[in-house]
Amino acid sequence: MPLLARASTPLLSPTAFAVLSAAILLVSALLVSQPAWAKGSRKADWAPVAAEILMEAGSGKVLQARNADTPTYPASLTKMMTLMLTFEALDRGTLRLNQRLVVSQHAASMPPSRLWLAPGSTITVEQAILALVTRSANDVAVVLAEALGGSEPAFAGKMTAHARALGMRRTVFRNASGLPDRLQRTTARDMAILSRALIRRHAGHYAYFQRRSFDWQGTTVHGHNRLMARYPGMDGIKTGYIAASGFNLAASAVRDGRRLIAVVMGGHSAATRDDRVADLLDIGFKRPTSPAKPAPATPDLVITRKSSTAAERSTAVSVAVPSAKPSTGSAGGPWSIQVGAFASRAAAARSAGDTARRLGALAAGASPEIVRSGGLYKARLTGFPAANAAAACAALKAGGHGCFAVEGR
Repeated sequence: MPLLARASTPLLSPTAFAVLSAAILLVSALLVSQPAWAKGSRKADWAPVAAEILMEAGSGKVLQARNADTPTYPASLTKMMTLMLTFEALDRGTLRLNQRLVVSQHAASMPPSRLWLAPGSTITVEQAILALVTRSANDVAVVLAEALGGSEPAFAGKMTAHARALGMRRTVFRNASGLPDRLQRTTARDMAILSRALIRRHAGHYAYFQRRSFDWQGTTVHGHNRLMARYPGMDGIKTGYIAASGFNLAASAVRDGRRLIAVVMGGHSAATRDDRVADLLDIGFKRPTSPAKPAPATPDLVITRKSSTAAERSTAVSVAVPSAKPSTGSAGGPWSIQVGAFASRAAAARSAGDTARRLGALAAGASPEIVRSGGLYKARLTGFPAANAAAACAALKAGGHGCFAVEGR
């Protein structure tokens, strides 16, 4: 037999040779029909969206943004909304900080990060809050969701509805934790809006985001937000990570009474994400504030001489006016807090009411009071014990709002 003929003779049986040939043809056809986007590296195909935004907390003005409206995955930034609905339930009185919540089998089955809660065990609402802001515990997020919504899917529907009410137009929540779900999406802008709402609407609870650890069953649980320990003025708020999102961080810092919010999503590592957030905050604090418009003849908002700190002065036009005589207070305590002075009684009343809602439980027992002085209407909440007045003002200042305490008797 000629050499060429011998080389062409199959070494396999006719049946096996036919099967192998068909397989080769099929693979070739798949390679030819492969779409262009799939021909690159799989790492590039699944690269998280890199997005960022820098916002002034007071005005909501965006100072810098990149891909801020590009959809991505929120990861554990989701828990900021879980916490917002928890804070609102506390303010309504439908939850109490010392209330014990039962852990379901579904909650206990969540993957890490977690507290490793056992089915049938309990955790207090305050412990749950601390577990979310430090450990970012997924099992605890579900415990809160089931307590507030009956089930996690029902709670996710409430989360999405609340997001729409806040103006988070591109956010959909599917769970309370941020664990992977291809339908759960958000944007850097929406996360900045949520951060701002937490700071401004829930000043009385925002201090929880400053916690870097808490004690749980004899063990100290440490948090993930390492930037807070090294960036001056930073006091919150939340980290997040899943493979599809990359490393996310919503952060807020205040200097000289000016509060900024920075959100970075899609970081390659926690360290590079933290560095970029720090860079954005530095950019914002170095940028001069917009020139103030000339004050009207009758200012809308002024702070009295007693507002001696930069934090108090920064939230209002700096115009000195005569101080009102101390309020007589109410049965709750002899102290009042003053949050501004206005050209009209209606504006002062709105400010006092908004402040009471913002403080939530910290304003328990206090009542709005309007004091006429020097042609202006001073907005106050009155009826605080001394310690409560100090705590209320501290919470307001942490949110960038002016406040000082006045002893009434």
